Amino acid sequence: MRDANTRAVYLSEYQPPAFVVESLELDFDLAAATTEVTTRMAVRRNPQAAEPNGALRLYGDGVELVSLTVDGAEPGEGLLEQDGEGLLLHGLPEAARLEIVSRCHPEQNTALEGLYASSGNLCTQCEPEGFRRITFFPDRPDVLTTYRVRLEADRAQYPVLLANGNRVEAGELDGGRHYAVWEDPFPKPSYLFALVAGDLACQRDTFTTMSGREVALELYVEAHNADRCDHALASLKRAMRYDEEAFGREYDLDVYMIVAVDDFNMGAMENKGLNLFNAKFVLASPDTATDSDFVAIESVIAHEYFHNWSGNRVTCRDWFQLSLKEGLTVFRDQEFTTDCTLFGVKRIDDVAMLRAFQFPEDAGPLAHPVRPDHYAEINNFYTLTVYEKGAELIRMLRTLIGRETFRRGLDLYFKRFDGQAVTTDDFVAVMAEASGRDLARFKRWYTQAGTPHVTASTAFDGPGGPARITLAQETPPTPGQAHKEPVVIPVRVAFLGADGQRIRARREGDDAARDEWVLELDAAEHTFCFEDLSAEPVAISWLRGFSAPVILNANQGVDELAHLLAHDDDAFARWEAAQTLFRRAIRARIEHDAADSALEAATEHALRALIEDPAIEPVLLATILQLPPTRELAELFERVDPVRLRMERDDLEKRLYAPLAGAMQQIQPKLDDVDNGAFTAEAMGRRQLRNRLLALRVAAGDQAAVPEALAQYQKARSMTMRMGALNAVNELDHEARQVLLTDFEQRYRDDPLVLDKYFGLQAGSQVPGGFERLEALLEHPGFRWTNPNRVRAVLGPFMARNERHFHQEDGAGYRRMGGFVEKLDAMNPQTAARLAQPLTRWQKVDSARGEQMRAELERLAALELSRDLRDVIERALADT
Repeated sequence: MRDANTRAVYLSEYQPPAFVVESLELDFDLAAATTEVTTRMAVRRNPQAAEPNGALRLYGDGVELVSLTVDGAEPGEGLLEQDGEGLLLHGLPEAARLEIVSRCHPEQNTALEGLYASSGNLCTQCEPEGFRRITFFPDRPDVLTTYRVRLEADRAQYPVLLANGNRVEAGELDGGRHYAVWEDPFPKPSYLFALVAGDLACQRDTFTTMSGREVALELYVEAHNADRCDHALASLKRAMRYDEEAFGREYDLDVYMIVAVDDFNMGAMENKGLNLFNAKFVLASPDTATDSDFVAIESVIAHEYFHNWSGNRVTCRDWFQLSLKEGLTVFRDQEFTTDCTLFGVKRIDDVAMLRAFQFPEDAGPLAHPVRPDHYAEINNFYTLTVYEKGAELIRMLRTLIGRETFRRGLDLYFKRFDGQAVTTDDFVAVMAEASGRDLARFKRWYTQAGTPHVTASTAFDGPGGPARITLAQETPPTPGQAHKEPVVIPVRVAFLGADGQRIRARREGDDAARDEWVLELDAAEHTFCFEDLSAEPVAISWLRGFSAPVILNANQGVDELAHLLAHDDDAFARWEAAQTLFRRAIRARIEHDAADSALEAATEHALRALIEDPAIEPVLLATILQLPPTRELAELFERVDPVRLRMERDDLEKRLYAPLAGAMQQIQPKLDDVDNGAFTAEAMGRRQLRNRLLALRVAAGDQAAVPEALAQYQKARSMTMRMGALNAVNELDHEARQVLLTDFEQRYRDDPLVLDKYFGLQAGSQVPGGFERLEALLEHPGFRWTNPNRVRAVLGPFMARNERHFHQEDGAGYRRMGGFVEKLDAMNPQTAARLAQPLTRWQKVDSARGEQMRAELERLAALELSRDLRDVIERALADT
């Protein structure tokens, strides 16, 4: 759709639908060139509608209308109106039966919304508004109905016919055709509809629910990928058991199906009983997938399964409530991964991602609340704010009301709203009812954009004397929200003594002493008092477990941070101590144009002690040793030269770790000991540590490390260790890099998902010749502009990690990326809009580069663009 002047949609204008759909039957005559759809629906006027005699809106986008009847007759003159949004039916009776025949063209659908062709198969993506690309329908999330779907197609071309629910009928037809009928007994909105037709292999398993029902598990892939499904199926079974044990949620259909699709805009889609997945989040073997890939597959498989309750059985009333399902489900999948796979470091990984991506989003021109109050294009609100920050809100709620109360509230939520479309207010109201707490002020988190800044100060009245902690909060202005009200911020804290142990004390108003507290900051400023301290504190462990998505400044000294790094029993707080030291050192270089030698020496000493500590877990050590990425570091400054920032980051890494090369080599796990393919937290942690230490030694200039990287690549039995070697040398202008990359490309050139790793390494490297490499990648026989994975694999790393070329001073990188975004917009607006977002950060880079970036945005703004891309660009330029 090319629509430069689309009117914004406002939450305040929400009205219930004029009609409810009591039942729906869909009959598909499937073919790639043209698919004909016969839609039969029973509708009845909605007693809750604002207009008792309102028209029935049937949305349609690019769908050809063949015929339409109401109760068997064509509508009278003037009763059927066709406009830019679809159809309007006027003068309908209280109840009616509609039959609509329409056509769509899957093989022409490069936007990958609605019904489209992928690798010879047909599949769908309907969230948020793709169903209207299939047929005319009241395509909104608060219209729920039961579906009966009949699929008919050529058997030779499409031997597998799948849809939501349970298959109730199938058979052969004349002319080499066949059919299948599927019924979903649970009412659902149209965004959860799915079908798949194709030539696919099926890997099968079963799962017995906690009530004793046997559920068939079916995973569909192209035949040559059938040997890479075991991990996905095992992950699914773990997720199903976990949802029963941790959340009391049991699966409700007879079959659960997953289909791996090559061409997919997102990660996966939770369609009821028939999940469609980007193939990268299904297919894995030790030779083709890294440990990170295995973890991501497990997480995404779980996420989509958990949606069966948090999203499907209870769905969102309108798209402003998107975080109702996504924030809650992200929280649930994070809990699953934490408890089942990554334990303590999962929380650190989540925080690192928030800081590198969501915090900048919340501070930039695209900032919006978790529950926005308006949008121009809903596709652009599938953001980290809605998903990841939304999950943080759920986590804070649990912290505030307690785990047991939260579980009671969640059970009540699912029981009360099963089969309904509801709002975030409904969710918070249930939690308030279960806990007996007034959560009205907490709801500000849903309506205010931006990341709160918390300032902490302390005062101690000598050994054993009272202690005071003063917390103050302020949230910077964001687009459309100049003034912010205080929010409820749970700050988990502990005092540490000289021996590194937590100190007991009694908080004013409490009956008993404790060694950890959740301080609720619900005003602009508040002071908390503590008495009867069992020892004198030498450090305070702040925001333990990252108890709130805020930026906290406690102005801790270097000695205090080193003490926390050595002794804190909270993994996040320990990691945060190192991150704070790294950030201070880089800030000193940028702001004062000189290194803070004393700070860096103290940091190096603390890191050495950590490396030589035999008690620290390998995965935690590997995580702590990594410096923050430049995208996160940029948020320390109002504007910054991104090329210099990357250089200063890399130089600091070299200065800190060059003196530690020998110590790192001594503790580096041996390749034969770790390259065993075991999918356990311990095994993955040891592999991560080996790869991290090898990369740091290479970056620090350790001459012995490059031959080790070559040997590791050649001996590797897994993709984790092979990629570890490649990542270690990827920023070296050295023949070793080219030797390994050439071998990797030749070895995996026929495996698209693995080839994406090659694309990312080449595009993301700052080694000279970046533009020439980029052009060569775009001409590679494995690259396709119509495949989002390929496009993201090349252009994403170029913009995210290749500061030297993307931010080239003459603006050439911006102009090239702008041209690519323009090209993509004509094919796939969703992908184009997402890839344009690095260009929206023009006010964060130095002024000269910012003007170049802004000029490219203005050039794009003058073109005829999709609604998706225009929305992003106009918001980015709104302040100019």
